[in-house]
Amino acid sequence: MMKQAAAAAVGGALAVGAVPVVLSAMGFTGAGIAASSIAAKMMSAAAIANGGGVSAGSLVAILQSVGAAGLSTSSNILLASVGSVLGAYLGNSPSSLPAEPKAEGNEATENVPQGEPPKPPLKSEKPEE
Repeated sequence: MMKQAAAAAVGGALAVGAVPVVLSAMGFTGAGIAASSIAAKMMSAAAIANGGGVSAGSLVAILQSVGAAGLSTSSNILLASVGSVLGAYLGNSPSSLPAEPKAEGNEATENVPQGEPPKPPLKSEKPEE
């Protein structure tokens, strides 16, 4: 339960913290859309599709607004909630490590030696002078 709660907290914090970083890396900055960026390519495609302008409410316009002004408090709360749910889900998932095989039937459940250990040499391996 504690692991799941910690994963939820980390997921929420990462979701809120990652959005500005990702948008900035894409080219949606506070100063506008960065030249030769993914954002510039998106804006160009949107302008071509709309006959020369980017329509209000489009994905490019929304991302530029968020890149310039940041997210509102309610948007941050919603984003943190979604990140927490995803983090809790991932924190509750079973480990990716394979489980140890269990003994079945009459198999021994203890470590039993299968043979004799090697014996030490009877005499020194150094040639005598």
